[in-house]
Amino acid sequence: MGDSTPRVEDLGGGLYAYIQPDGSWFINNTGFLVGANGAVAVDSSSTERRTRAFVDAVAGLSGGPIHTLVNTHSHPDHVAGNGWFPGATIVAHERTRAEVLAAGPLPLDRIFEPVDWGELPPAPPFLTYTEGVTLWVDDLRCEVRHVGTPAHTTNDSILWVPDRSVLYAGDLLFQGGTPFLLSGSVAGAIEVLESVIAPLGARTIVPGHGPLCEPDLIEATLGYLRFVQDVARRGVAAGLAPLEAARETDLGEYAAWSETERIVGNLHRAYAELRGAERGAPIDLGAAFGDMIAYNGGRPLHCRA
Repeated sequence: MGDSTPRVEDLGGGLYAYIQPDGSWFINNTGFLVGANGAVAVDSSSTERRTRAFVDAVAGLSGGPIHTLVNTHSHPDHVAGNGWFPGATIVAHERTRAEVLAAGPLPLDRIFEPVDWGELPPAPPFLTYTEGVTLWVDDLRCEVRHVGTPAHTTNDSILWVPDRSVLYAGDLLFQGGTPFLLSGSVAGAIEVLESVIAPLGARTIVPGHGPLCEPDLIEATLGYLRFVQDVARRGVAAGLAPLEAARETDLGEYAAWSETERIVGNLHRAYAELRGAERGAPIDLGAAFGDMIAYNGGRPLHCRA
């Protein structure tokens, strides 16, 4: 196992990525942009300890408060720590707020290995948008955009800094980890990567998990998503349940990506879409996670958060 210490990556001109190895379950990346009057943060973290360490890292470089917090989507590893940004305006898509409020307590300890979550006071976004909003860090334009369709979740947004060609991608991209579409859409993720993310031509991408990456990760991710759709089509034709199809599938080049059990959750979503479900339609999460645990040999999913 490599060094698991979070690190700040200086992207130049007051832009930073906060990278948390190893990027597996609930170990997400965040970021921040520093201006004369403080900082804009991109996402919080999954635990009190991790979020407070991130806040301290920003304080050490910003010389001012974190006045704005942007949530890229509603999953708890990106919003659970929102309450540790006192005084910050919390900005997100309107569906992100709705999903955070609707989530309630999650049975994470029955799905994942034990984690010390700490104290996580609820703090949903309270400034919301439908399509996007422009943030200004001094005179630097930062575009917060909803991607237009369910993808990783029903409510994904990106933060794009065109003058620096830097993209904070949230969980639309995982570097070294298996993409996860259970609460979004496989077809939608393909559309977003092809029509929203790739055309930006970003030189530097901060993925939601894993090391900084370049645009070639987009095509690699598209390859995996098309692979999932192909496995789903063959599984449905053969009358196999998602877990059975996953067990009969050779992951090939994708076996080297972490969290391989996500193939099962992704197949649950792809099966639903093949059977006519709308993108992001409600799905039986308990059944999907139960199948992922079964694929994992009946063991709780590995989590070092």
